[in-house]
Amino acid sequence: MLTVHDLQAFYGDFQALFGIDFEIAAGETVAIIGANGAGKSTFLKTLCGLMRTAPDTVKFDGRPIGGAPAYDIVKRGIALVPEGRRLFRSLSVEENLRIGAFAGRSGPWTLDRLYALFPVLKEKRTASALSLSGGQQQMVAIGRALMSNPKLLLCDEVSLGLAPIVVKDIYDALPEICSDGLAAIIVEQDIDTATRVSDRVYCFMHGKVSLAGRSDALSHDQISAAYFGI
Repeated sequence: MLTVHDLQAFYGDFQALFGIDFEIAAGETVAIIGANGAGKSTFLKTLCGLMRTAPDTVKFDGRPIGGAPAYDIVKRGIALVPEGRRLFRSLSVEENLRIGAFAGRSGPWTLDRLYALFPVLKEKRTASALSLSGGQQQMVAIGRALMSNPKLLLCDEVSLGLAPIVVKDIYDALPEICSDGLAAIIVEQDIDTATRVSDRVYCFMHGKVSLAGRSDALSHDQISAAYFGI
């Protein structure tokens, strides 16, 4: 579904990514792990059009999308759940969800299905999105992305700042989220969570891929060495 070859990314004169190769198939869940500053979030930004890159370095369904505008990439079927949730302050829970459908893509995700997945959002649908708890806000951010009916979901640090029980509840919803063949890329600092919920893992260090493999085949020693560079 998505292939990345020799991807490089820059913030002005500072190079953040150095020749990243990556791929994900339909229905697959792939985790990206690594320390702060490893380039994980930058990688997601290049995939969804928030950072410029050469067109042929990123291909989606066989077509080059590198450097395409974000609105075009959403219409093609890629949606981002951003770090920090980034909800619209002036909008209610339901308004935040509905705005995710602006691209007009058809698919299985509707308000009713989202409310079945996260019942608390139906209870809070008229409340300000920012009046919710951190975990509930994360559900809104995930739901907003799903309302675009993507083929590929990008999740950037969805567990950040949340209690472990809330993180578990959110990741327990992942099988239902991916049940229609949706592929997911999950950026996650917690190694145990990343390997538990994913089919494959990529480890980033200093803007490069330091390790890649099946989640159930990589040892803790291999992952630790790639994560910390020791």
